[in-house]
Formats: sequence, structure tokens, C-alpha cells
Amino acid sequence: MAEQSERPRPAQGTHGAGGGRPDVATLCGLGLALGGILGGLILEGGTIAEILQPTAAMIVFGGTLGAVMVATPLHVVLAAFRELFSVFFEKQQSPDVVIEEIIGYATKARKNGIVSLEEEAEAVQDRFLRKALTLAVDGTDLQEIRKMMELEIALEEQNAEARARVFEQAGGYAPTIGIIGAVMGLIQVMKHLANIDEVGKGIAVAFVATIYGVGSANIFFIPSANKIRARMHATSRIRELMLEGVAGIVEGLNPKLIRSKLEAYVQSAQPAGAAKKAPAGEKRAAAKPAAAR
Repeated sequence: MAEQSERPRPAQGTHGAGGGRPDVATLCGLGLALGGILGGLILEGGTIAEILQPTAAMIVFGGTLGAVMVATPLHVVLAAFRELFSVFFEKQQSPDVVIEEIIGYATKARKNGIVSLEEEAEAVQDRFLRKALTLAVDGTDLQEIRKMMELEIALEEQNAEARARVFEQAGGYAPTIGIIGAVMGLIQVMKHLANIDEVGKGIAVAFVATIYGVGSANIFFIPSANKIRARMHATSRIRELMLEGVAGIVEGLNPKLIRSKLEAYVQSAQPAGAAKKAPAGEKRAAAKPAAAR
């Protein structure tokens, strides 16, 4: 019964089971952008029906998707579409929750030995933390644990960057495809120059494709790429925190010392934008507090 009460309560992992809560920033940002554009159109005397052109949408989005598929392997494109979930839903785990979970494991390991964590390691929801704890319980050398888990972080960063580049590429192709759609529309207009009344309407319709291309690139594609990168950096920070906690458990540190180290690690974390340009290895080394060294 005492051991049952000491067992740490697994926290919901970044990639654990279950869904996520809606990302308010994404939803409000899209609503604000679309509302501002459509509101401005209405204030200028236009109507929403004027820019609802299925043909233009087919040219822009079909052409953009085709260009992306030419530039990127299919499995990366499919993975990028699945990654859209992280743009609209937030599953990021709180550092405080991770720290409490790790301190629970550290407390039990301090009292009963690290082997006593075997059952808990198998039940951990977060895949990364589960693997690190399992290696620790199996008696793997600490340096090997660090190498393996840091390599996993670096590989996941590379995969996330590849998925982000899919939307970044789409943001680059869409405006150009929109211009192609506009030119195609103008070609059709030029065929009916005899009817001058229809020429003006035709030109207006032709430029809808440009609106779709530029709008989708700057409202959705490029911001989605940046959001995926932001998620990637946040996830890496959480995993680095988990790795430092497991390292403290392997070293047999006092749970209070582990808590102080992890809290200092969180406080010393640099903004994602500042750490973005640094290589993964240098970024992790720079973020470690002196106590961790």
C-alpha cells in the first residue's frame, strides 16, 4: 500500500494518447485575418460571392499541391498533412508537470533503487521518457543514454523541419500559381474584347486566383510552417528536461537537488527564436545550467 501511494502519476505526454486542446492563437489568428480581409471587401462595396471562384481555387491549390509533391518525397508530404493537427490543436506538456513526474520517480528510486522503477517505466505515456527510463533501469551507462536520447531529439528535429518546409514551399509556390491563374483568366477575357461590358467583369474574376495564392501563402501556409517549428522547439525543450531528470536519477542525486536543477534548467531556457539558429548540440549544451555540469 505504501508503494502504491508513492507511485508517480503519469502525465499526459507530448505524443501520448488522447487529443489536444484547440490552439486559440491559431483559430483567433485565422478568424482575425479572414475577418479583416472580408470586412474590408464589404466596406469597399464588394461582396463575398465575388471572390468565391471554384475554378480559381482549383488552379491555385491543385497547382500548389502538385509543385510541392514534385519538390518533396510523398511520405514527407503525407507526414506534413498529419502535422496540421499540431497547428490547430495544442498537446504540449507543461514543464511543471514533467518535473513533478520525474521527482516522483526519483523519490522511489532513492528509497528502493532504480530497478524498482521497472513497472513505472513501462507505464509511462510519453514515448521519449519511457525509453530513457527503461534504459536507465536496464543499467545502461549514463553517457550512452545521453548519446542515444540526444540523437533521437536531433532526428525528430530534422523530421519536424522537413514537415515545416512542406508548408513553407507551398507558401512560395502559391502566389506564383495564383499569377498563372490570373493570366489564364485574362487570356479568356481577351477572346471577348468585342463585348466591352464583359471585359471588366472578366478581368475582376481573373485576379481572384492571385488573391487565393497570395492570401493562402501569407495567412495559412507560411504561418503553419512557423507554428510547426515552434512546436518542435517546445517539444525539444521538454525532452531535454526529461533527459536531465533521468540523468539525475541514474546518478542517484537527491530528489530536491534534481528539482532545483530542473527548475533552474527551465528558468534558463532561451526563447525559441533565439535558439532556433543554433545547432541542436550547441543549443542543448548552452541551455544546461551550471548545476547540471
